[in-house]
Amino acid sequence: MQQGKINVQTENIFPIIKKFLYSEHEIFLRELISNAVDATQKLKTLAALGKFSGDISDLTILVTLDKEKKTISIKDKGIGMTSAEVDKYINQIAFSSAEEFVKKFKTKSESEMNAIIGHFGLGFYSSFMVSDQVELITKTYQKRGETGAVRWECDGSPNYSMDESDKADRGTEVILHISEDSKDYLEEHTLLGILKKYCKFLPVPIQFGTEKSWETVEGEKDADGNDKSVEVEKPRIINNTDPIWKKKPVDLKDEDYKSFYRELYPYTFDEPLFWIHLNVDYPFNLTGILYFPKVKRNLEVQKDKIQLYCNQVFVTDSVEGIVPDFLTLLHGVIDSPDIPLNVSRSYLQSDPNVKKISNHITKKVADKLEGLFKDSRPDFEAKWDDIKVFIEYGIISQPEFYDRAKKFCLLKNVDAKYFTMEEYAAHVSPAQKDKDDQLIYLYATNQHEQYSFIESVKDRGYDVLMMDGILEAHFINTLEQKLEKTRFTRVDADTVEKLIKKEDVLPSKLSEDQQKLVKEMFEKQIDTKKFNLTFESLSEKELPLLITQNEFMRRMKDMSALGGGGGYSFMGEMPENYNMVINSNSPLIGKLLAETDGDNQTAIVKNLFDLALLAQNMLKGKDLADFIRRSTEKLG
Repeated sequence: MQQGKINVQTENIFPIIKKFLYSEHEIFLRELISNAVDATQKLKTLAALGKFSGDISDLTILVTLDKEKKTISIKDKGIGMTSAEVDKYINQIAFSSAEEFVKKFKTKSESEMNAIIGHFGLGFYSSFMVSDQVELITKTYQKRGETGAVRWECDGSPNYSMDESDKADRGTEVILHISEDSKDYLEEHTLLGILKKYCKFLPVPIQFGTEKSWETVEGEKDADGNDKSVEVEKPRIINNTDPIWKKKPVDLKDEDYKSFYRELYPYTFDEPLFWIHLNVDYPFNLTGILYFPKVKRNLEVQKDKIQLYCNQVFVTDSVEGIVPDFLTLLHGVIDSPDIPLNVSRSYLQSDPNVKKISNHITKKVADKLEGLFKDSRPDFEAKWDDIKVFIEYGIISQPEFYDRAKKFCLLKNVDAKYFTMEEYAAHVSPAQKDKDDQLIYLYATNQHEQYSFIESVKDRGYDVLMMDGILEAHFINTLEQKLEKTRFTRVDADTVEKLIKKEDVLPSKLSEDQQKLVKEMFEKQIDTKKFNLTFESLSEKELPLLITQNEFMRRMKDMSALGGGGGYSFMGEMPENYNMVINSNSPLIGKLLAETDGDNQTAIVKNLFDLALLAQNMLKGKDLADFIRRSTEKLG
């Protein structure tokens, strides 16, 4: 037996590594299985090169849990190691790398530790995060030279022992004697969950326990004449070794992509709208599939659905930095060995490749969207309500994306007609330029609640956009910065004459004294504190009383509520501010002035006010109940 001290001087290296090396202790299983996969892949390569002629028909990696013995083992049939290789790679390289890690960064903060580039051999070290003792039993694939099996053991101190083993088969087995503070890993469901999370698509089969399934017995029928089925117990293989992102798009059908989407998200019932298959080998390696899902109202719920892999090993589902922020709403998989990760493989490193990969993904998404728009505009329009959030988010958050997106970004009006931005400008220019030659885009955010305002402007020959998405306030603000001499105004932001100011102004039928009397009537009967009461000379056909909301104030408040209100975060705390506009040319206002009965005056004022509130969906609770009661009494 060989006994010795690992070539380190830092006596407390294990607790330091245990605290800082990995952000989550469960990663020990990913690291050890990744080592087993590497050893197996190396053997397959040697066999392909004609340098190994042994049996490679079954290279399944076996994960075994023994709850009574408190052990977890990971066993592969890969290249194995000689005692010299164990001494080199385990006693020297791995531990000296760990010592270098500790010496170099022992004065760093935890956040700084998380930004360190990884060192060779530290994956094996993860075993000590959960173990009191680790055994390694290995036998090399080689047929000449030193071929005996080796058993290595360490209890988490710099001392180790190494001896011969009676292991007969090729490969390596790592046995972890789980510590008391990590006993949760001795639960089968816990281990299975970790395996499915990190090893779901590894290229070598991984078996963990068994599972029961039903199989048809060929040639036998049951009492009802149906094919007879029996329950059988089979090895439980937890991974798909050949995921479709590794295949060529030409070899795949739509159903293959949809089936894989269900495999990734088994609890999602909506099918993806479409997808993009990434397959790049220069100037970096990148494969993957990105799906466009149907987006719900809550953007945060949609995020963290892209899974990042490195050679089919799951790394993280937090892909900020690799994928532009607006594309984190997509679902799917990205796999790249060229994405630099730190020692725990959980944090990105600063590297030019990351920016290149991010730019490439943006380009591929823009290419796909533009292609769909050009190839089948009707189909693109049918999907628009589901995909517009991606495009609007991209235009808001990534200025360079706008140059591509403006070709296929659509604007939809209240009549459900779609226009590109260039088409819409041409469509509304003849009628919707104001006296200053500024193009005014009128829009609604709720077709039902703003119906009367929509109809009023349509009667003038104006067009109204439907802007009812969750990002519209930010999107509108961005477009105003992009488009020259263009302004967006919601249909209820002002009176119809002021939405698009023209030169001609109607004269008022009320004198200043009469306006003063009308104002006093309203102030006497209703609380006008939160309203800015004004008179406007509108058409006789327009409503006698309108409640409008300042476009700038409302938009900033909407932006603030969603986040990123351009510095106007205080808006969310401000009370609503409305204008109450009295139409000085309305016959009903003239009738109010002529009315001598005080009760009738009060009734007219209250009904006009309630109707204006109702048009803005602001009449609620007791006020709404009182209005209904008064209206019902009049019918009687």
